Amino acid sequence: MPTFTIQTDNAKVTCLNNIHLPLEMHFQIRLPLSIVLLFSMLWLPLGQYDFLLDNWMKIGTYAVPFLLIGAFAFTEKSTYQQLLIDHRFISTVMLIAYILHQYEEHWIDVFGNYYAFYDFNNNFILHALGKPESTIRPLTKASILMINTSLVWLVGAMAIWKSPKHLFPSIAMASIIVVNGLVHILAAIVNWTYNPGLLTSIVIFVPLYFLFIQYVLSTSIAYKKQIISGVAWAFLAHVIMVVGLLMANWFKLFPEMVYFILLVIWSLVPLLFFRNANQ
Repeated sequence: MPTFTIQTDNAKVTCLNNIHLPLEMHFQIRLPLSIVLLFSMLWLPLGQYDFLLDNWMKIGTYAVPFLLIGAFAFTEKSTYQQLLIDHRFISTVMLIAYILHQYEEHWIDVFGNYYAFYDFNNNFILHALGKPESTIRPLTKASILMINTSLVWLVGAMAIWKSPKHLFPSIAMASIIVVNGLVHILAAIVNWTYNPGLLTSIVIFVPLYFLFIQYVLSTSIAYKKQIISGVAWAFLAHVIMVVGLLMANWFKLFPEMVYFILLVIWSLVPLLFFRNANQ
C-alpha cells in the first residue's frame, strides 16, 4: 500500500493509501454542500413551487441515471461482488428503489393513471373519517411533496453521505422502505384492491430490505439493535406523517408549515443515533 510522510513542526505523520484518502475527504466536504443546495432549491421560495407540486416525481425519475453515475464515480470497488458490499453504493440503490416506487405511486401506476396516489389516498382518508362527500383534501400536493422529499430523499441523501462509518441512516432508509411497503401490501389485502405503489412494494421493497438486513447481520450481529431501532423510527415516521397531516389539514390545529418542519426534523433524527460503529 502506498504511503507518504508529512513533516510538521510538532509531529511526523505517516499517511496510508494516499491515493484514496483525498477522494473520500473531498466527498465528505462536497456532498453535504450539495445536499444543502439540493434541498434549498426544493424547499425555499424561489418561484419553483407550483412546478414542483406536479412534477417533483419526474425530477426524481430523471435523476436516477445521474445517481448511478455518482455511485460508480465515488466507489473504489471494481467488481460486481465488491459493489454488493459497498455501503455507499447500497444506500444509493435503496434511494433509487424508492424513486422507482414513487414513479408508480405518483406518476404512472400499473393501469396508466397519472398521479393516482393523490385521489386514491384522499378518498381513503375521507372514508376513514366518515366524510366521503367532503370536498376537503387532507392530503395536499404540497404535503405529498414534503413527505417524499424529506422522509425519502433527505434520508436517502443522509445515508449516502454517512456511509460506511455511520450505518444507522442507511438502516433507517431500509426501514422506511419496508414499513411503507408493508403498509401498501396490508392495505391491498384488507381492501382486496390495488393501490398505487403496490407492485414495487412487492417486487422491490420487501426483497431489497431483507437482502440488505441479511448482509448487515452477516457483518455483525451487533447491528440487531440498530435494525430494531430503524423499524421503530420508520413506524413513528408513518405515525407523524398521518397524524400530523390530519392535525394540520383536517382539524386545523396548526399550519401546514409546522407539519413540514416536523417531517424534516424527524428525517434528520437518524443522524443522532448509533454514531459509534460499535453500538
